Amino acid sequence: MADGLEGVVATSTRLSEVDGDGGRLTLAGYAVEDLAPNAAFEEVAYLFLHGRLPAPEEHARFARDLGRRRTLTPAVTLVLQEAAAAQTPPMDALRMAAPLLSLGREEQPLEDAMNAIAAFPTIVGSYRRLRNGEAPVPARADLTHAAHYLHQLFGSEPSAERARALETYLNTVCDHGLNASTFTARVIVSTRSDLISAITGAVGALKGPLHGGAPGPALDMVFEIGTPERAEAVIRARLDRGERLMGFGHRVYRVRDPRADVLAKAAEQFYARAGDRRLYDLARRVEATALRLLRERKPDRRLDTNVEFYTALLLHGLDLPPAFFTPTFAVGRVVGWSAHCLEQLRDGRLIRPQSTYIGPSGLHYEREAATTLRVET
Repeated sequence: MADGLEGVVATSTRLSEVDGDGGRLTLAGYAVEDLAPNAAFEEVAYLFLHGRLPAPEEHARFARDLGRRRTLTPAVTLVLQEAAAAQTPPMDALRMAAPLLSLGREEQPLEDAMNAIAAFPTIVGSYRRLRNGEAPVPARADLTHAAHYLHQLFGSEPSAERARALETYLNTVCDHGLNASTFTARVIVSTRSDLISAITGAVGALKGPLHGGAPGPALDMVFEIGTPERAEAVIRARLDRGERLMGFGHRVYRVRDPRADVLAKAAEQFYARAGDRRLYDLARRVEATALRLLRERKPDRRLDTNVEFYTALLLHGLDLPPAFFTPTFAVGRVVGWSAHCLEQLRDGRLIRPQSTYIGPSGLHYEREAATTLRVET
């Protein structure tokens, strides 16, 4: 039996291929390092929903369609207001709001997918503002998807550099094989449940720290080190205490996570034009020192940089607080969840694995002597 289903092939997909030994990620036929930094988010979303990149007129029409779906219903806004009043963690607020996207609407899988992709940036951005005591800003249909999200978060139209950095990130994390949240979504929709229910379940799976990851702590280590000269001493001390270095190592990749390279380049380009270049230089020094010491201490294991390290650096540069790193991941990953649900509805069967029973057997139930309950009147 495979612990945690590791190594078990549960389905076939045209959406993404994760080559853990070779360090390659293919997104609907395109290498992540080719697609993510060059394509518009709307092109990637169209590719995943329709199986091909759009022609220019299709791209424009698709972007307009997403734009007109961005405004939240009063019910969603009310839930976000109540969650903010209770200072609910952002992933919980997203989990509460997501199922309301189907309120008053007929179940239509592709329509549900479009609504979820369009609404997630508005939900997360509005919630950040509400949690900070600020009013949400009206959704604008004229902005690109990435620019719209930053506008929702901060209330002002972002620069082209900021929008491109976020767009590259969203494209990079849009899908990644049959991970826990994507598998959850496919299991739910395989019962012929609705797509919004499946996406809500995926949000619940992503909320768990073993899947949603810990990009924030990866950057915390950089801040703790503070200057390049301290990198070796701080990292050695952490390894001496048996601590894990966040941002290094991956369950699937046995070599460097290819998404880390994409986001490292995006971070370099962003910090060259905006943000604190010293932080970027420090992070690169910390990364190099960590990799050297990990190979020194654990020569039999490949613990390379993963997507979390440069996720933290890039999203911090965009002024996102760490509590919103995982919700921002969901803003990108909802594309993959939606596409997997559509694929499962089209091609898949009910997902019903078997289990191995390891409990006791041969027990016998013995009924105690019957007693009569007397009720006093």
